[in-house]
Amino acid sequence: MSERINVMLSQETIAARVRELGAQITREYADRALVLVCVLKGSFVFASDLARAIDLPMRIDFLGVRSYGEGTESSGVVQITQDLSRPIALEDVLIVEDIVDTGLTIAHLMDLFRTRQPRSVKVASLLHKPARSKVEVKIDYLGFTIEDKFVVGYGLDFAEKYRNLPYIGVVERT
Repeated sequence: MSERINVMLSQETIAARVRELGAQITREYADRALVLVCVLKGSFVFASDLARAIDLPMRIDFLGVRSYGEGTESSGVVQITQDLSRPIALEDVLIVEDIVDTGLTIAHLMDLFRTRQPRSVKVASLLHKPARSKVEVKIDYLGFTIEDKFVVGYGLDFAEKYRNLPYIGVVERT
């Protein structure tokens, strides 16, 4: 069985939306020091492009999280595989996520981060898949709402493949 990838969101469409989000974040955090937290591994491409689209001084940190394993369904169990390198107390934090589907990972991270006493915590997600929601979470900066399809590219993977695609695509098995 092989896989074919059909383009859902083109490289140009993604780039334009990331620029819009960067401009919005720049306006809203104009008088504050921002900490961008990239949730690994899936959001590294989005976080990189978003960071360059934000015209502010900022600190960037990384948080490793796993909830999928090798499959296409979230296990529902959120495992921290790499923690932040510095404290976030009294700082304005923006969690950068690749996709919010069940909402379980973001809900878990919001609860975890609140215990660390930041000034504020907001969420930026490239994608939202509302059909899969199990818990309601607020996405402050959203790229695109998509239908319930398994997507890859632009950092998102299928069994660690396809992260390097410059677009978001749907995996079709042939």
